[in-house]
Amino acid sequence: MSRAPIRALVVDDEPLSRTSVVAELRHDPDVSLAGECSSGDEALAEIRRLRPDLVFLDVEMPECGGFDVLEMLGVEVPPAIVFVTAYDRYAIQAFEVGALDYLLKPFDGARFTIALERAKERIAAYRSTPRTTERLAIKSIGGVTFVRITEIDWIEASDYYSRLHVGGKTHLIRRSMADLEKDLQSFFFCRVHYSTVRSIG
Repeated sequence: MSRAPIRALVVDDEPLSRTSVVAELRHDPDVSLAGECSSGDEALAEIRRLRPDLVFLDVEMPECGGFDVLEMLGVEVPPAIVFVTAYDRYAIQAFEVGALDYLLKPFDGARFTIALERAKERIAAYRSTPRTTERLAIKSIGGVTFVRITEIDWIEASDYYSRLHVGGKTHLIRRSMADLEKDLQSFFFCRVHYSTVRSIG
């Protein structure tokens, strides 16, 4: 690629799995390894700090799994997410939250190359026409729900969570009011109370 290298982050609580992904990435001169994370909490911090183009993300990790990471990132989700897991039951959810690909462990080099080529295409498109995420992913026991930011009427603080009011429905999201306000900066929202943000659009 003539542009800057793709910066990739590998997130998995199993060292062997991380090593497998890293080994595959090192074969590609277009990719630069930005870092490795062994937990979801660590991934959150590193994604915000490093701003990688591509994240290989494990689904099941103690305390904070892959879907939790995406929920808490909000509009800060990197351009390309590839889920890496030993379980196929999460595939539908993965694509619902915007994952580019879904690698089942153990994967071979050919399958990995397909995922990486898809990532390159998406990142190239993103770099030429940057997009702003306009919806929030909300993880629940039943799966993942998406809420378009423009459809939110108001938001109220609920301890360490926030409650989104959309029409006649409410959704609890595992993010603080202060954190959500960063995502809403480019939309028409105004803080009308210390615990309430309301749409003025």
